[in-house]
Amino acid sequence: MNKTDSGTLDDIKAFQLLSEVADEQPISQRELASRLGIALGLVNSYIKNFVAKGYIRIKNYPHNRYAYLLTPNGMAEKARLAYQHVHYFTSLYTVTRQNYLQLFRFLSERGINRVAFCGVDEVTEIAWLSLCEAGLELAEVMDDRNVGTSFMGRTVVSLNHGLLSVNHWIVVTSVKRSQELKESLRNHGVSDEMILALDAHMHPTPAAP
Repeated sequence: MNKTDSGTLDDIKAFQLLSEVADEQPISQRELASRLGIALGLVNSYIKNFVAKGYIRIKNYPHNRYAYLLTPNGMAEKARLAYQHVHYFTSLYTVTRQNYLQLFRFLSERGINRVAFCGVDEVTEIAWLSLCEAGLELAEVMDDRNVGTSFMGRTVVSLNHGLLSVNHWIVVTSVKRSQELKESLRNHGVSDEMILALDAHMHPTPAAP
């Protein structure tokens, strides 16, 4: 990830955090970390930065819960980040849609018509749309963080469960968690040759497994 990508993702997390606290309901930093999927220490760092910049004020409640009150400057910053947020995801959709479509067409040309997804977030639906356009079938959706949730009518299963029944190429369908998911797949005994991800220099020469 380059510096520009990192800065954009930082802005998105800042926007998400300001959005979470905008209703001014008491909440703990641990709850915020869980909702945003980031480390507790990072939430604390964002909050301190927001206070220092005058974006929020803090009202204390019992049991380590706080209400974070947006100041006028905080509301203006949230609006600015909202614009960037929309712009980022519009660009993300366009580029990611085409990249996944290129990958799935590549697989289709080589006689591969079924793949499994690993990772569920805002990118996964984009991958699914590209999969459908390329005419491939979805064999399974795996993600240890989202077990039991639904994705396009399918129940998301754990890697342990999914890999028992999956004998297909596995496409990592989360860009921000790509390295984490690839490492998890390797730890479950999946070879690198069976894992496809957009952040790799992909020139695979797949044969049906």
